[in-house]
Amino acid sequence: MEPDIGTRYEVPRTAEFLRAGGYTRVALQFPDEMLKDAAAVARALRQELASGGGAVRVFVMADTAYNSCCVDEVGASHIDAQCVVHYGHACMSPTSNLPAFFVFGKAPLDVHACACSMLECSRKSNKHILVLYGLEYAYALVDLRRTFEEACKSDSCNPEVQYADVLCSVMSPSSNTTEENDGHGDLSVNSDLAALNNRCSIECSSSTHKYSLGGVTWNISVQEKMEDYLIFWIGQDDSAFANIVLTFNQCEIVRYDAIENQLSTDVSHLMKVLRRRYYLVEKAKDANIVGILVGTLGVAGYLHIIEQMKELIKAAGKKSYTLVMGRPNSAKLANFPECEVFVYVSCAQTALLDSKDFLAPVITPFEAVLAFSRGREWTGEYLLDFKDLITSEKQEVASATEEARFSFIKGAYMEDSHAQEDMEQSETSLALAEVTEKALSIQNQNNDAILYQGGAISSIDYLKARSYRGLTGEYEGPTPDSILVGRTGRAAGYNDEKT
Repeated sequence: MEPDIGTRYEVPRTAEFLRAGGYTRVALQFPDEMLKDAAAVARALRQELASGGGAVRVFVMADTAYNSCCVDEVGASHIDAQCVVHYGHACMSPTSNLPAFFVFGKAPLDVHACACSMLECSRKSNKHILVLYGLEYAYALVDLRRTFEEACKSDSCNPEVQYADVLCSVMSPSSNTTEENDGHGDLSVNSDLAALNNRCSIECSSSTHKYSLGGVTWNISVQEKMEDYLIFWIGQDDSAFANIVLTFNQCEIVRYDAIENQLSTDVSHLMKVLRRRYYLVEKAKDANIVGILVGTLGVAGYLHIIEQMKELIKAAGKKSYTLVMGRPNSAKLANFPECEVFVYVSCAQTALLDSKDFLAPVITPFEAVLAFSRGREWTGEYLLDFKDLITSEKQEVASATEEARFSFIKGAYMEDSHAQEDMEQSETSLALAEVTEKALSIQNQNNDAILYQGGAISSIDYLKARSYRGLTGEYEGPTPDSILVGRTGRAAGYNDEKT
């Protein structure tokens, strides 16, 4: 076994986990950037397992169906794997069926330079420091803590610094998810899911709040708020960092770039993302046909949130269609032009899908709740993990007599379409004129407000209103002329042309 491979990919510890579980069919999941070492890791793991006896078959997985940060249970099921060893960056979303073992890797970190940057931040800010990090830097936290304490002693200062802990490195599947409401609107889930949950503020004891996000966990006193802390992030400007910034958008945040060994306090580009998300919420309110994109088939609770989104959309008087297409892109979504907005159900770190090049916006389940719940206002809170939204409460269907709402996109009042179930049965008998008449504009006497009503309320209505509906066997035009023989030869000189 190559020493570097065994250390970087924690081969002995992985083999110990597999022996303890008695697993004989193991799937190794690698992201694209680590795939070059996959053969060497698999070979080293087989050698380590062979020394302990027993036959273990190891399979390498790459090119996951959805996102490499999630455990690919679908790919593992194709080879009847009993567990998955996940390498590289992970979102730590709970699995549904298979146990998982995580090897985060060891990205290089200059511990001394990082400790000096933390000391510099403590001098400039009077807030307590909360150290969060990408999981690939978790191995260096012990050395970082010791180096920082030594730097503080030599500098004769004693700042209060708290370090987040890694949530877990072994994950067991959640057998069930129970939703209960404690009367305060918070979600309570079963013990094994709560231990692995990615959501924020999942526990609150008499003295502390427990937070968990992006695979790390920390506690703060109930007398304190997250705004009282300076968040010191160690890592790159990636999806994990965006998750932290958007979730704690009221906090002061500093990022230490471990590659460049420098501090960055500019998060304005992520604040622009937050403002755009608000625009997409307003745009989604005007949609009548909504597509639900399934962005995961392994994260625990994804079926619950899909059903909840269906109920929410139906209660808002809109039509929904569930689409499973793997990783979405503009070409795939263009096949569904009737959908005016898409709701993307995926893990927290891939929930923000950039849809600037798409024909229709793509929003998160949290943004869908804001858009389709009448009277719901955005308070600045932002949630990326859909498990924070799972509830057992049934959505009440909105009354058709509700007042029109004002659309900031169209600059006018809008009346939502409330489709009746018996309307779906009689859709085939609707004439094209009846469909187009639904797009009404009513102007009042003062010419200062317009009321928009209706639009296509299903894909069938949308198809009927189109001028071209594809090739069909029915031909409604005049009888075609007889077949004529065309010109023969090459374009440079047809046979009937004179040279």
